[in-house]
Amino acid sequence: MDRSVLREYLPLFREAAALTVRLGVLGILIALAIGVLCAAARYFKLPVLQGLAAAYVEVSRNTPLLVQLFFLYYGLPKLGLRISPEVCGIAGLAFLGGGYMAEAFRSGLEAVDAVQMESSLSLGLTPAQALRYVVLPQALSISVPALVANVIFLLKETSMFSAVSLMDLMFTAKDLIGLHYNTVESLFLLVVFYLMILLPVSILGSLLERRLRYAGSGT
Repeated sequence: MDRSVLREYLPLFREAAALTVRLGVLGILIALAIGVLCAAARYFKLPVLQGLAAAYVEVSRNTPLLVQLFFLYYGLPKLGLRISPEVCGIAGLAFLGGGYMAEAFRSGLEAVDAVQMESSLSLGLTPAQALRYVVLPQALSISVPALVANVIFLLKETSMFSAVSLMDLMFTAKDLIGLHYNTVESLFLLVVFYLMILLPVSILGSLLERRLRYAGSGT
């Protein structure tokens, strides 16, 4: 492995990592918002919205991100709607992630015993207050492992961004390999930067899960 090549490539991978993280975080935040809305619509069995949310979850979870990105980047212009590669990457990740987040939130909500809501209402809380102060905190603590797993999964899926000409980590590695044939150095930096992104998320998720479990045990 040539250290001079590593030093030369390091700034390029650093810039690509910044783009990957920025787009990944934005996409995940939007996915979380979509997930909460869809989970609420299905949990409370809201007319029309429940069916739309269920259909969305099935479509988003059963189509690959690559297909979704191709549709957004190459298909929409045929319909007269052209979006930038960055917006395409964020939208694709949010669309895919929203379905997974919705199921994580919904499973958490359904794991909370219905008597919790009934007891809260009997104590004089409004439905909104009962949901906010009683049901949601418990549902969130239950959902944390699934949410963390989804975040890691979506961050890894950012490797698909290269398909729409985004200069992410994967695009940078493939481009440098094609130009200079320094395969080992490029792949080494690719692995290192993905580990630098994903390991902290995994560790923080484990710590949060342990803390919530500890708090829930009351010890």
